[in-house]
Amino acid sequence: MLASCRQERDCERLRAEGFESPRLDYADPRSVEAGAAEALRLTGGRLDALFNNGAFACPGALEDLPREALEAIFQANLFGWHDLAARVIPAMRAQGGGRIVQCSSVLGLVGLRWRGAYVATKFALEGLTDVLRLEMAGTGIHVVLIEPGPIRTRIRENAVTHFERWIDWQGSARRAEYEGLLDRLYGPPRADAWELGPEAVTRALLRALEAARPRARYRVTAPTHLMAAARRLLPTPALDWLARRA
Repeated sequence: MLASCRQERDCERLRAEGFESPRLDYADPRSVEAGAAEALRLTGGRLDALFNNGAFACPGALEDLPREALEAIFQANLFGWHDLAARVIPAMRAQGGGRIVQCSSVLGLVGLRWRGAYVATKFALEGLTDVLRLEMAGTGIHVVLIEPGPIRTRIRENAVTHFERWIDWQGSARRAEYEGLLDRLYGPPRADAWELGPEAVTRALLRALEAARPRARYRVTAPTHLMAAARRLLPTPALDWLARRA
């Protein structure tokens, strides 16, 4: 099993635990190229499955989000994933099949305020993955989405750096509204009755990898199931009302 990381120190930690761990930074095309080549070298050119999972958030109102910030988040959250998948598909074709599993989000189903940049990448990932699944039909390559809701990770803490780099909240027309966002970003974590541990995603990943006929989507956490149902059943004004209160 190979487990890649963006930071070399994390790769070293995994190597110490017995994993092969080529360094790979989705935002760097040369890193993606080198990481894919190293992975295929280590496996002798065979790759049974690819799990794309590595993204960041840049919280803030869309009207305050500069173009460069959107370009940066798409590089890491979408373009790098596509690049890596395209680089391993030839190996999967040659061996007669494989699995490509993409970790999306409940925010690929519904949009929420202050999360527009992240939402945009996940909506784009959903569309990209749906088309890839259609195009891979008949090749033996199964393409799957995992759609987690609230999972215990460091995405909130990691978002602070991007917020501070890109969002001029003090100069924003929404400055007063940012107070609540700042409290969530910098304050202590709030208890979330819906939140699950990362092992919930691992269980969905194992099902996607082991099923003879994997589903197109594996939804993780109750909020994902609820929002998926709401998107199907509610008219847009009602869905907007619900999203504004989430």
